[in-house]
Amino acid sequence: YDRMDGVGSHEVVIETPVHGMLLEDMPVSDVADIFRTFMLRVNEIKKDPCIKYVMIFKNFGRNAGASLAHPHSQIIAMPMAPIRVVQEIDGARDYREEHGDCVFCDIVRQEAQDGRRVVGENDNFLAVTPYASRFSFETWILPKKHASHFENSDPAAVPDLAAIVKSTIGKLHVSMEDLSYNLIVHTMPVQDAPTDHYHWHIEIMPKLSLVAGFEWGTGFYINTVPPEAAAEMMNKGKKYKI
Repeated sequence: YDRMDGVGSHEVVIETPVHGMLLEDMPVSDVADIFRTFMLRVNEIKKDPCIKYVMIFKNFGRNAGASLAHPHSQIIAMPMAPIRVVQEIDGARDYREEHGDCVFCDIVRQEAQDGRRVVGENDNFLAVTPYASRFSFETWILPKKHASHFENSDPAAVPDLAAIVKSTIGKLHVSMEDLSYNLIVHTMPVQDAPTDHYHWHIEIMPKLSLVAGFEWGTGFYINTVPPEAAAEMMNKGKKYKI
């Protein structure tokens, strides 16, 4: 059998010195500093050729698995690409081979044109509740310009990224009582070359219900809030009632 060496690292990013500060209440410049920190750390960590993937994520709220009360994010470096990332990349490759374009670029174009699921937009990013969402109020933030590696993002676009993340989470907080969520940066494995078929993005999954036996047993998800309805509530500041 193949042996996998237990190499990697786990870093905690303290987002602010103010205990209890919500990300959506932070100045855009401070949120931008968080993303700049992510980029700097990934570019440093990937100098080690043993590191194949660097996962960036934020757990907020007890239901989302947050174990620290102080505002923080996490960076985990590992010697392999996670199975879900590999499956997503493989699916994107198959889509490009069949359709001749990046699936995420197509999502940006089609969602911007349709408009029903758009919850935020600026010059560089689009925020949507994606079609066939797995979870209620699931929200994606996608760069408008194709890029496969998050850590190589244009520094000039970071303030727009910070602004749309801040506004999107603010809308989620308004629409839901006692919000808990997981925010995850999806990006290419760090040792891979830039590619035309994969497009980095951020996925935000609020925790309104638990993944249970049916989901674990089938890989299917039950979403009781259509993405169009979720987008409407977020855009109008309506409160979701269970």
